[in-house]
Amino acid sequence: MNIRRHFCAGVVCAGLLAAVSGPAFGRSELPYIDSVINEAARAVIRQHDIAGMVIAVTHQGRQRFFTYGVESLGTRRAVNRDTLFELGSISKTFTATLAAYAQAKGLLALTDSPAKHLPELAGTDFAKLTLLNLATHTTGGFPLQVPDAVRDDVQLMQYLKAWKPEDAPGTTRTYANPSIGMLGVATAASMKQPFAQALEKDLFPKLGLSSTYVNVPAAKASRYAQGYNKQGAPVRVNPGVLAAEAYGVKSSARDMLRYVEASMDMDVLDKDVRRAIADTHVGYYQVGGMTQDMAWEQFPYPVALDTLLTANAGTLNSQSHPAKALLPPLAPQADTWINKTGSTNGFGAYVAFVPARKLGIVILANRNYPNEARVRLAAEILGALDKPPAPGRAAR
Repeated sequence: MNIRRHFCAGVVCAGLLAAVSGPAFGRSELPYIDSVINEAARAVIRQHDIAGMVIAVTHQGRQRFFTYGVESLGTRRAVNRDTLFELGSISKTFTATLAAYAQAKGLLALTDSPAKHLPELAGTDFAKLTLLNLATHTTGGFPLQVPDAVRDDVQLMQYLKAWKPEDAPGTTRTYANPSIGMLGVATAASMKQPFAQALEKDLFPKLGLSSTYVNVPAAKASRYAQGYNKQGAPVRVNPGVLAAEAYGVKSSARDMLRYVEASMDMDVLDKDVRRAIADTHVGYYQVGGMTQDMAWEQFPYPVALDTLLTANAGTLNSQSHPAKALLPPLAPQADTWINKTGSTNGFGAYVAFVPARKLGIVILANRNYPNEARVRLAAEILGALDKPPAPGRAAR
C-alpha cells in the first residue's frame, strides 16, 4: 500500500490536516484503517529499533488498539493495552489538571503566588511568580532540569530562595521541569496531602483511570515495560527531586485513551473535574504557531504539519522563546489540535486530540525516539481516519 497516497487523501499534501468528516470508522472501514496503521507503525518501529509500541485511537467514542513487539527483550512478553509505560512529560498534564481541580475546589487560585502555599519562599523572586506562570512555563527562565546539585527538598528550597529570573515573568516561555514541578508542590500543599496521593487517590479515580500510577504497586510490577535508551541499554526513570510532579507518571494505553476521551469531555461525571479539564484547555500565551495552555499545547484546526513539527521540536523546549500574553485568555476551543509529547531516557510517548471531532490518539513506546517521528505517525494515522476509503473499496 502506498501510505503517502492514502495519507494525502486524508491530509492536504501541502501539510494541512483536514477536518474529520462523516461517522466514526465502521466495520467495513476497519481493514483499511488496520492496513494504514500497521504499515506506518512498523516503519517507525524498524527505523528506530523500538522493542514495543501500543497505539490507541478513539473516534466518536469508538476505540481501537494496535500492539507491536514486547514489554521486555528479556521476557519477550508481548505488549498489550494494559502494559505500563513511562509517560515522561505527559505527566505534566496531570499536574496541571490537579492544580485546576484544586482551584475548582476553592483551595487555590492560579493567580496566587506560590508562596501563599509555600510560605518559606515569601520575599523571594520566586514568590513574585504566579501559579499560572508555573503552569505555562513563563517564569522568566528556569533550567530544563532541576540542577544536579539539588538532591533533596531542603536543597530545592535553598535553590528557589536564591533563584533569579533571566526575563520578566510572562514575557518568555522557557520549558522547564522545575516550573510544573513546583506547581505540583504548591498544589499538593493547598490540598494538604502528598502529591502522589492526591493524584492516585483523588484525581485518577475521578478520571476513571485504574492503571495509572506515580508509584507502580508490586501487584502491577510485572506489567511495567522495560525501557531502552538511545543506545539500546535497558533503563527506567530514576527517582529525583520533582520527578513525580514533572515526568513520573506511568500508565497504559487503555487508561490513556480514557484520559483522552475525558479531555474531550466524554463521560466525566465529577463537576469539579470537568471544570478542571476545561481550565487546562484555556490558552494563555502565544509562542510562534503554538498556543500555550496549562501544560497542554494547542493549535487552530486544521493545522499545518510543519507547525506541529516545529512546536514539538527539541529547540522549542530547550531554548527560551518570546511569549505574547493572550488578553483575555483564549477560552477552550473545539476546533483545535491539543497535544503533548513525553520522554524519559527509555520511553517515548505522544498524545493528541481534536475535541470537535471526538478524535484522538495515544502512542506509547518503550524506547526514547524522536518527537518528529511520533508527530508524523500520529498525523498519518489521523489522516487515515479522516478519509476512509469509499464503501466496498478494499485496502491495498
